Amino acid sequence: MTTAPPRPATETAARQSLAHGPLGTALLHTDRAHRGTGTWQAVHRQLATIGPLIDTDDASLFLGAPAMAYVLHLAATDGNRYAGALHTLDGIVAAHTRRRLDAAHARIEQGHHATFAEYDLFRGLTGLGALLLRRRPTGEETRRVLEYLIRLTEPVTGPTGRPAPGWWVGHAPAGPTVTSSGGHANAGLAHGIAGPLTLLALAKRRGITVDGHDTAMARICRWLDQIRQSDHRGTRWPRWISKAGPAPALPAAPSWCYGTPGLARAQQLAAIALGDQERKQMAERALLYCLSDPYQLDQLTGRGLCHGIGGLLRTVQRVAQDAEVPHLFTDRLPQISRRFLAAGPPQETGFLEGAAGAVLAFQSAEPNAVPATDWDACLLLS
Repeated sequence: MTTAPPRPATETAARQSLAHGPLGTALLHTDRAHRGTGTWQAVHRQLATIGPLIDTDDASLFLGAPAMAYVLHLAATDGNRYAGALHTLDGIVAAHTRRRLDAAHARIEQGHHATFAEYDLFRGLTGLGALLLRRRPTGEETRRVLEYLIRLTEPVTGPTGRPAPGWWVGHAPAGPTVTSSGGHANAGLAHGIAGPLTLLALAKRRGITVDGHDTAMARICRWLDQIRQSDHRGTRWPRWISKAGPAPALPAAPSWCYGTPGLARAQQLAAIALGDQERKQMAERALLYCLSDPYQLDQLTGRGLCHGIGGLLRTVQRVAQDAEVPHLFTDRLPQISRRFLAAGPPQETGFLEGAAGAVLAFQSAEPNAVPATDWDACLLLS
């Protein structure tokens, strides 16, 4: 199972959590201010509660200084708001990224398995790369993150002498009932290799490439092809692979974080970057099958972005923008919106699983809505 970032243990960290705290809620205030339905004073008040920013090894796109840089970047979309703060934060994020990269390459040289915290979207270098692609697309740190992700895709030899994907982690998948001696390779967008694949694709789409770029994307796509399963209920991917084989790939909740929607969007973007029309069609068909299956849709019971209908709603919008036949997806939005409204409201106020993220997803899907910001860049949807 894929989980959201753990709730920070201290009050200071909780305030600086993009996933759960007021820093994430500031994304909603920022989007509303850009739309003219909210005020910049509300944004300022929200940000004033954050406090001194975290820049320890735990800092990431979803926590501390990088998370603040992401929020301020969206606030500054149409002007020079927070220019001084962003300049300072750019330097902090660059230095933090260099430290994380040095540690990651040292780990590879020592022959140890990766960890989610090293490479994933929530806590790792994929998340930092998503921020850098927005802030410093041609910068040295952006290039170095892409080079690291390419190295991450190269097969490694584990303690048993058997080759394994470079993103193989030594721990079991999350979940109290899951056991996986020897670790696993995760496929999902939040913690798995679909995150690096999407970042590489988004970078190439912006004209930012490094040596081995296409080779790495193709390597990931081939791995996803190897674990892909198709039957009368459509196409899907297991959440992870262990030494014992793939996790059950039964029709599951169509969530952004580890379900068919996230993996379909990742491969749609990769196909666009690689000029692979066959893969693009496969990814879009996979999502359409998913949207046509009430059994899968009924498993989404909340409005949140990570595991709920909000994440599905936003993912479908983004897939539609790049789809061969957009109306096949946009025609589904009213149905998904009705499911969203019928679901219970979130119990928390935050972004990833709470009300702020749910509202952002829903208001973006309203008829004739024009996105004010690319708030979903932190989800690798754009």
